Amino acid sequence: MHVNKDIDIVYICKLDLFLFVCYYLNEFTGTYPISGYYEVLIVANNKVTMQDIADACGLSRNTVSKVFNGRGSVPQNTRNIILKKAEELGYKAIPNENAFKQSSSGKVIALLTNKLPSEYHFGTFFVTTFTDQICRAGYTLKMFEISAEELQQKKLPPHFIPSQTAGIVGIELFDPDYLKFICKLGIPTIMIDSPTHASKQLMQCDFVTMESRAGVIEIMNKLVKKGAKRIGFFGDSEHCGSFFDRWMGYRIGLTDAGLEYDESLCILDPDASPYGDIDWIASRVSKIKKMPDAFVCANDFLAVHLMSALKKLGLSIPGDIMVTGFDGTPQSAIVEPSLTTVQIPSVDIGRMSADILLGRINNPRMPYSWTYVRCNPIYRRSTEA
Repeated sequence: MHVNKDIDIVYICKLDLFLFVCYYLNEFTGTYPISGYYEVLIVANNKVTMQDIADACGLSRNTVSKVFNGRGSVPQNTRNIILKKAEELGYKAIPNENAFKQSSSGKVIALLTNKLPSEYHFGTFFVTTFTDQICRAGYTLKMFEISAEELQQKKLPPHFIPSQTAGIVGIELFDPDYLKFICKLGIPTIMIDSPTHASKQLMQCDFVTMESRAGVIEIMNKLVKKGAKRIGFFGDSEHCGSFFDRWMGYRIGLTDAGLEYDESLCILDPDASPYGDIDWIASRVSKIKKMPDAFVCANDFLAVHLMSALKKLGLSIPGDIMVTGFDGTPQSAIVEPSLTTVQIPSVDIGRMSADILLGRINNPRMPYSWTYVRCNPIYRRSTEA
């Protein structure tokens, strides 16, 4: 599907993602405003609704809605009454008062990306919760897809107006020079994941990323216990910070098990290579003289396509080769065989990232932070050899 280079949120969703949005926002009843231009109809799934709170306070539902959605002005005394009554009734979606102290002047938070999240990407669910959080604080999210030319020439995309931008969130944006260019704008910025060696430099932005090494090390230990001695890595270890950490987890896992690193077992082509092409993968795998016992893949997208290529070559999973991924995408659970992976808590990362960025907007002089979020392995049939 073609997507315009810059679009106002809401994210253009497939049906499954739309249903997830509805599920996640099920605390809200009636029409819930995601931005100034879009609305999503939500069916309530809680016993306590905003109408219940309004009835208990003797107020209109519209007034209560303004408090919980961060839209419009409500006197502080009235706000306090509504929040107190909501707490008494056990309403789950009580807003963070600090968030509503943020500017509601109509400024936008810009999401910059070199590649819009796909259905195989943890960012699909990240965007949903991040958007929910900033909208409650009175902001609108606007997406900008950075072209290759803009990336190379260090240019801002059309319609990006720095004076109207309160904050920036970057996802799938791994060019270190472009990141430095963005940081020089002086706009509060948070990056989700990072360029490969960003930790070697003092960047003027916050980072939130998944902790990748420990999960891969644990998976490596499991593979070794299942008898794997020849283990390869599949994916570009230099693509981004998280891929590099997964690569390091793989290397540490080998060392811990007393196994030698054998590059001939690995497929490490640049990320721009046609990793989505089953025939290309099959040709690369065919060049390996002696097949590994297992492949550790940099993410689920790579793992799913690798499994298709292995099947095309007549190899069974996990009988001939065990395969693992990383991300915990929905596809990892339904592929045949189901994929052992490491689950990224995308929803929580979205919420945490929004809170950090809103805090940075409120207090630009805070020390910059680098937040690692724990990710847990999920063992499935692709490693049940």
